[in-house]
Amino acid sequence: MKTIAYYISDYGYGHASRSIAVIRNLLKDPEVNIIVSHSFAQSFIKEPLNSIRVSYRDKKTDVGYFLVEDSIQPDRVRLLEEYKNFVCNWDEKVEQEQGFLQVNKVDLVVSDISPLPFEAAQRLGIPSIGLSNFTWYTAYQGLIEDRELHSFKTAYQKMTYFLSLACSNEKWNVTTNEYGLYSREVDLKEVVRIRKLVNLNGYKHVIFLGLGMKIDVDSLEELPIWDSPDCVFIVSSNVQVNRANVFQIPRDYLESQNYIAASDLVISKAGWGMVRPLMPVYLF
Repeated sequence: MKTIAYYISDYGYGHASRSIAVIRNLLKDPEVNIIVSHSFAQSFIKEPLNSIRVSYRDKKTDVGYFLVEDSIQPDRVRLLEEYKNFVCNWDEKVEQEQGFLQVNKVDLVVSDISPLPFEAAQRLGIPSIGLSNFTWYTAYQGLIEDRELHSFKTAYQKMTYFLSLACSNEKWNVTTNEYGLYSREVDLKEVVRIRKLVNLNGYKHVIFLGLGMKIDVDSLEELPIWDSPDCVFIVSSNVQVNRANVFQIPRDYLESQNYIAASDLVISKAGWGMVRPLMPVYLF
């Protein structure tokens, strides 16, 4: 048996969603065991995988973003504070991951796209793969002074391979392969059921409005878009809008790609969780 340590970013559901797709394919090899390191969306990941060959480690893997209250603007002050808290004991974090990889006899590290495991893997001679359309080092440039980002920059430089996904502008001095878009498979019968649920008579436009699971804006109820004629809207479970033409994805619904597939149009932040082939997507 081979053991893969799979690290998933704690920010939002997009990293978790695409990691489910990758892990499902890795599990097609009966000789593979996977240990997932993650904290934010553990239940979201566990239930759709449902395999005895996947175990879970509750681990904060990175910082993510922080927004100014009741807005979609970045909170630079809090971001810098949280980032500094995360890296203040960076050498200790690397040593902890080194111990974890050794104890579990890990053969391969995959990270989407936490910087946490790369240096530990390099010290042990374990190959590591960064898998993403960005890194948190480049994501923070312009929000945090570059001199503060040394720990993250150094960590990503220790990747053995970088698998660059669609829309990536990353340039690292490591072996890089480029890939496109991918997502979890869509259940067409479920798509038909959802369309009947939200658009019973079939004459309205179905619009998915995706703000992300970490967006918390109280004034969404007042957006004029909800008054668009002949439109019904699908929103994630965290969007609290009480209107007859707005449907929330149930909080316990695990295959959210089916709701996206049921839509005629997607209006979304630039999040990977919205990816589905052959769909018109507008990003803001």
